[in-house]
Amino acid sequence: MNSQLIEQLRLRLGANGLPYEIPMHPKLVHLTLGLFIIAILFDIAGAIFPIERPIFKFLGLTAIRSSFFDVGWYNLLGAAVVTFFTVGFGFFELLLANPPVNQKSDWGLNASWTMLLHGLGGVVLLGAIVAMTVWRGWQRYYSKQVQWSYLLVGMAMLGLLYVHGTLGGQLGGEFGIHVTAAKLIQEGVNPNLLPK
Repeated sequence: MNSQLIEQLRLRLGANGLPYEIPMHPKLVHLTLGLFIIAILFDIAGAIFPIERPIFKFLGLTAIRSSFFDVGWYNLLGAAVVTFFTVGFGFFELLLANPPVNQKSDWGLNASWTMLLHGLGGVVLLGAIVAMTVWRGWQRYYSKQVQWSYLLVGMAMLGLLYVHGTLGGQLGGEFGIHVTAAKLIQEGVNPNLLPK
């Protein structure tokens, strides 16, 4: 934790080491993930629509192929916008982190390496999501078709998001960074006794 930064910004840190009670980064991460996953799944559903059409007809659902692509586009656009805030809050909370020194994660990494990989991965994924959004926008407005290469890259991105999310989960779950309740319970303290 950088004490000079805290003094310059006149931050009053709570029990979780943040100037606010609940960390924002994990909330925004889940919003980014949800929007991106829905975008890829709906684009896949739109791409294989001819196979699904009899199922929708049997169920009495009126589905239009372009609607699947619309849902995919707007969710991906939303993911690209939200990811800027996700990465921004992530770096702010990373700067205020006080990682344990002599502890290793399940992957054999210490907290500093996990924080470094998670931070760099966040920037790379931000760039990748924005690039995919530009690519998807080109497909939407110029080629009028979603390409299978885009969908394959999207599925590969889901795997990268999983690995990246696991690193973030290790920071909170295993190292207790900004997760006050988990950290206090590991130390044998009752989190309900803390002043709010």
